[in-house]
Formats: sequence, C-alpha cells, structure tokens
Amino acid sequence: MTSDHGAPSHLRHAFPWLIATLICVHACMAVTRVTGSLWVLNHGYGEASVGLLLSLFAVAPILLSLWAGRMADRHGLHRPLGLGVVMAGVGAVLALAVQQLWAIAAGCLLTGGAVAVAAVAMQREASLMAEEPSDLKRVFSWMALGPALSNALAPVLAGLLIDHAGMTSAFAFAALLPALAWALALRVPQRQPEPFTQSFREPAAWQLFRLPAFRRLILVNLVLSSGWDAHSFVVPVVGHARGLPAASIGLVLGSFALAAVCVRLAIVRFADRLDEGRALRSAMVLAMLTFLAYAWLPGTAGLICGSALLGVALGSVQPMIMAMLHRVTPPERHGQALGLRMLTVNGATVAMPAGFGALAAATALAAPMWLMASLLLLAQWPARRL
Repeated sequence: MTSDHGAPSHLRHAFPWLIATLICVHACMAVTRVTGSLWVLNHGYGEASVGLLLSLFAVAPILLSLWAGRMADRHGLHRPLGLGVVMAGVGAVLALAVQQLWAIAAGCLLTGGAVAVAAVAMQREASLMAEEPSDLKRVFSWMALGPALSNALAPVLAGLLIDHAGMTSAFAFAALLPALAWALALRVPQRQPEPFTQSFREPAAWQLFRLPAFRRLILVNLVLSSGWDAHSFVVPVVGHARGLPAASIGLVLGSFALAAVCVRLAIVRFADRLDEGRALRSAMVLAMLTFLAYAWLPGTAGLICGSALLGVALGSVQPMIMAMLHRVTPPERHGQALGLRMLTVNGATVAMPAGFGALAAATALAAPMWLMASLLLLAQWPARRL
C-alpha cells in the first residue's frame, strides 16, 4: 500500500502490527479448540461432545457481533479489541486453572467470543487502510493470513506440547497469547472516529438484508464457513478413530491452514487479475470434490493432502467475500455489515458442529463431509447470481 488520501502513512505502517495482533487473538482460540477437543476425547466423552464443545466457540459471537460492529463504527479499534483481549485471557486462564469439562466449555465460549469481537474491529480498521476500492482484495488477503497462520501453527504447537509436556502446557500457552496481543495492539495508533450520528441509535443492521447482493453473499459465506467447521470437526474425530497421535492430528489441521496461507499470498500477488465470481465458484467446486473423497484418503499423508486441497479452496474465498461485502454496503455501515456477517456465520457454527456430531454418531464419521459436498453443490446457484 502506497500513499493516498484515505490512509495516512502512520496507519499504513501499523498494518503489520494489526495482523500480528489478530494472529495472537486467534491463536488463543485455536489452541484452546484443539486442546479442548483432545481433552474431551481422552476423557471418554465421545464425538457428540466434541461437536457440542466446538459449537460453544460460536455462541458468544452471536450475542456480541452486532454490538461489536456498532462499537467499532462509533469508537474505532481499541475499545472492542481490548474487550476481546480480556475475554480471551479470562477464558484461557479458566481452562488452564480448572481443567474440568465446565471450565473448558467456558473457555471455549469466551475465546470464541473474543475472536469475533476483536476481528470485527480489526477488519474494519484494515478496510480504512486501503487506498481505493480495488485494493480491498489485497488488504483482506493480508488480513486473512492472520487466522490462516494461526490455524497453521497453533494446532501443531498444541499437539507437540500435549505429546511432550501434557495438556496443561498447551492450555498455558493459550493463556499467554492475549497479553501478547494487547502489547502488539498498542503499536497501532488510534484513529479519530467519525462523528457520532443518529444512525448509530437505529437498530438498522438487519435492513442490510434488503440488499439482494448482500443476501446472496451472506448465504454463500454461510455454506463456505460451514466447510471450515466440518473440517475442524472431522479431523480430530477421524484421527482419534485411526489412533493417530496428537502431533499428527495437529499436522493435518496445520496443512489445511498452511495451504490457506499460500493461496492468500497468491491472491495478494495476483489480486488485480482475479475475476472474483469465477474464482469463488471454482473454489466451491474444488471443495465439493475434496469433501466427497476425504473419507477414502489413506493414512496421515492422505489426510494431509486432502486437508491441503480444502485449505486452498476454502482459504481463497474469504478475501473475495470481504472485498465484495465492502462494495455492496454503505461505508458508514461497514462495521454493522461485518458484525452481521460474523453473527450469521457463528449462528451456523453453533448448529453445525453439534449436528455434525449427531450425524457422525448416528451414521458414519465421514457423513458431515458428504453433507458439506451437497450444500456446496446447492450454493452454486446463489454464487452464480453474485
């Protein structure tokens, strides 16, 4: 990003600190998710309990996302980000200190809510650092690298800590990350927020669904985000069923995220040449075919390859969707639009893992993957109308 009228130089120079902050907040949640899932399985609670535990990561965002979006529109970055850091720290410390099912569930609830509250503010701040609308894909590709790097490194580190030092060390690692996130966030200068207007007093976020392009975009985004949930659910369950060690399960999860990192770096490089609609539909086809074949992939190497393909497909779509979201909504309501997207995605995330757990327990471990392939096929219709 170079000089422009909309993004002062000191704010553009703060962009790497913004990404680093997002990595730390997200990594706290990712480590808690992997460690908590394996803790539940090791204590004999079963696959359905894993699904319910994963659902908790999305409960707090449902309640807080719209409020966080309005707060970001009104106050800027640091107030909602500070709230997210506090939530992550409390949740991670609680899971570390108690290590009982209720405490780990509470940790999942709080760290999941922390990511949602902080991410809405950071995504809005990143959009303000873009030079012009055509730069949004590149900006959001860089921002999407934060969760992707977190998902690539956190499961592997958590698995190694669990195998060599025990569950407590992994929970302790998660508890350190929120403090680091706030130290990094302080390197981002505070931007003077826009003047307070009457629009902030109106419960107007739901009115965005009156925009046809916004409705279709949210529907496609729901299906694609459910693919992430399906992968996060199936890998620990399938890995545990096959007797894989925690480090191998972490490696499979990490391959998904590493592939997402690589494809997002490619988008940064070739953003100007991408046809967003065509790239989105192609990614959906690749994800659908991989989901269909995932159950028959042999051994750890096969799971790594399948996860990498899913990482390429699902990792490529978020920058496009985020750029399109900012183009189809009014600038003064970007925080609301981001909050509404976060709310709908997490609303599905509450239902999907629990549904995946029940479906896998009642039928086959791969049934959630087959369900996702069917949903991706159906989602091609609204995707073609974007």
